[in-house]
Amino acid sequence: MSVALVTGATSGIGLETARRLAQDGFTVLVHGSAPELAESAVNQLASSGVEASRLHPFAADFSSLGQVHRLITEIRDRFPLIDVLVNNAATGGSHHRILTVDGHEQTFQVNYLAAYLLTRELGGAVRRVVNVSSSLHRGGNINWTDVNRDKRYTKSSAYAQSKLALTMLTPALLEQGRVAVSVHPGIFETALLPNYSYRGRPVGEAAEPVARLCTLDVEQINGRYFDDRYPVAPSVASSDHRSVQRLWKLSERLTAPALV
Repeated sequence: MSVALVTGATSGIGLETARRLAQDGFTVLVHGSAPELAESAVNQLASSGVEASRLHPFAADFSSLGQVHRLITEIRDRFPLIDVLVNNAATGGSHHRILTVDGHEQTFQVNYLAAYLLTRELGGAVRRVVNVSSSLHRGGNINWTDVNRDKRYTKSSAYAQSKLALTMLTPALLEQGRVAVSVHPGIFETALLPNYSYRGRPVGEAAEPVARLCTLDVEQINGRYFDDRYPVAPSVASSDHRSVQRLWKLSERLTAPALV
């Protein structure tokens, strides 16, 4: 039995990826920010013809690292081995800076810190990590002295920073001997569309670039960045060794209180 955990699987790219993986024979852990949303996604997939026995709802609000920690425990108890973790959950952000209950800028936490914590704590139980990045990471920078953007916040800069950080997670995992890949799936008609354009491709096509990376040979994908189906070079900043290590250490410090 192959098991895939897809975060943010209640709509958009996450929902379509969960559908594709279940149709391809995976047992899919369908993550949503609330129990009713995860259950609704499972019911929606099942009613559209996906085999219900392949779907398992899980819930955690990524704006609470405590809930992420609880999710990790629940998954470990029920599924000790996960073939693929798809870090897809994301928010487009707000025009006004919002802090989470953990004291972090919301976009940075939901789009990156939660994925970092989930990936790190599940550790070797995960065979492959697929990070759903964004072409907008190229315009991002990690504000090392003000990662919460307290002094200078814009919705676009916060989103780009979060996606740059998620892209940097791939080389960080590679350096630890783990299998990881980043992908910008394209521009689709999802809730994140306003961050990119006024037009996007049909969301039904969104799963293909992500789902294929869940099954391709490791040698073809490991450590790489894909734009849709094509491997391309990510931003220079996302692969700078010192910056990658610095971000990992910062992330350890920022998420440590959630593990107490």
